[in-house]
Amino acid sequence: MTASVNTSVPGMRTPRSASPPDAAWVKRRAKELGADLVGIASAATLNAFPPDPRWPQTPERISRYCNSVIVIAQRIPTGAFRCKTNTPVQYLDMLVMRRMDKVAYRLSEELERAGHPTLVTAAQETEWTYKRASYGLLSTRHLGVEAGLGTLGLEVNILTPEFGPRVYLTGILTELELEPDERITEQVCIGESCSRCLHSCPADAVLHWGIDKRGCASVAQEFGFATMLGIFERLFARPGTAPEVFRSRDFFGFWQGLLRVVGSFGDCPRCLAVCPVGNDYHAHLADMQKVIPEKTPAKVALAKQYKEDRATHERDHGDKLPGLSAWNRRWVGVEGYQGIVARQMQAFKKLQKQRAETEPEKR
Repeated sequence: MTASVNTSVPGMRTPRSASPPDAAWVKRRAKELGADLVGIASAATLNAFPPDPRWPQTPERISRYCNSVIVIAQRIPTGAFRCKTNTPVQYLDMLVMRRMDKVAYRLSEELERAGHPTLVTAAQETEWTYKRASYGLLSTRHLGVEAGLGTLGLEVNILTPEFGPRVYLTGILTELELEPDERITEQVCIGESCSRCLHSCPADAVLHWGIDKRGCASVAQEFGFATMLGIFERLFARPGTAPEVFRSRDFFGFWQGLLRVVGSFGDCPRCLAVCPVGNDYHAHLADMQKVIPEKTPAKVALAKQYKEDRATHERDHGDKLPGLSAWNRRWVGVEGYQGIVARQMQAFKKLQKQRAETEPEKR
């Protein structure tokens, strides 16, 4: 007599007659679970177009069985950008990412129960072997662009039409083959004629469709890995200085970062707060962000130079601007800026007017 073997996996069901979930089901379910935005990218496309071919951040380096990547985004509530310091933003960002991870995990769990192996990637990971540990296994902003959620801005944050750059994203790798979304080909970022991110950056880290990561981190992550190394370097360089180092502001910030993430979380809210893209900006940030205190004549001149360089680049079809090379233009928006922000603002004001007119009737 041959013993029967139970091949089922506890907690998993594999329907035989039911049709597999499709892209519409995945998007609807992600929204039901709490995602603010959701899109789908083809793993084959992501493998063929890595953000930087020298350090390919591709799904196939994680799993060769992945067919699709579901990209979800959670907006950052605008109240944090109305505060005087980075601390509220950093703490709120941590809460947003926790929520996002829960949404992504629940969706991946449901797909797995339906018979389709699925996993969630770490949204804020870094890989030590990728460009001095400044890259992760996947670039979530590029995932978002490929999934049709937005395009990259002048400071290379992803800008979504709904919430501008005030979002976090994560990727869900699944072996289920889903219909991918089309990329937004119109440039969501207003570009050099706006340059508000450049004007507001306290570290002068905004380049021409690029970012000085080290300069940005000096403000965005003041008690991060570099600060920690500096603390221990001072300890080892001068024996007997432990009390002095342990009482320093840097050590206090590093310790607080370990406890509450505040200060060690890589985020500076300035370029996010001043970006005029998104209905959330028009509703809650436009009035208070009209004046940018960090704006200087030198920054204005630099933005003007960027605009002139862009015009020359368009005319000569050269590769003088690395951020707008033939490869990178894919994520910036191949059609250039066509007025998406202006159209969106008009639609928002129209909606607000309609609400104001109907409000008295409700009362």
